[in-house]
Amino acid sequence: MAEKKRSDQGRERWSQGVTEGSDALDLEEGVFTWKDPKRIARSLKHSAESSGRRKSSPYRSAMSMLTFYVNRAGKELDAEQREVLERAKDELRKEFGRA
Repeated sequence: MAEKKRSDQGRERWSQGVTEGSDALDLEEGVFTWKDPKRIARSLKHSAESSGRRKSSPYRSAMSMLTFYVNRAGKELDAEQREVLERAKDELRKEFGRA
């Protein structure tokens, strides 16, 4: 019996849908494409603190969304943007006083 294989396009749509339609956070458009890690962290913090739908702490929701994006977009991220997003994690920790 032949196995069904998901297309790369289907996976991209799934993760994009999660990022754009998260039940936990309303993200600013293009937040993960920005070049300033501090700006990304501030935006994620604001989104997490403003959300009435999140199920965990604002810090955890914001960090989870950032980590999710990095992990799901991993192959498609260029090295420069990956570094910006990794630095945004450090900035997010600082924003929440967890550095």
